[in-house]
Amino acid sequence: MSVTVTLAFSVHSERAGEFKALLKELLPDTRAFDGCQTVDVYQDQENPGLIYLVEDWASKEHQQRYQAWRGETGIAETVGPFLADEPRFNYPDKLDI
Repeated sequence: MSVTVTLAFSVHSERAGEFKALLKELLPDTRAFDGCQTVDVYQDQENPGLIYLVEDWASKEHQQRYQAWRGETGIAETVGPFLADEPRFNYPDKLDI
């Protein structure tokens, strides 16, 4: 069953441009990873330090395998200096309302 994942980054505002450039380098590998269907990036209009990824995956297991792989590559050390707070993952279910 497919899953949507939202990932919220709270980035030091003065480093938001650098962080977006880093995402541009990293996201081709994400999009090519087995099970990734889409990844879109959003930036908050009023707080440019809030950057969101909205990802669609074939399954939660696919996304978790991807997260494990990113962990093995040392992603925390790469993005850590940009972050003002811990990233937040959410797995929302779409409601048919």
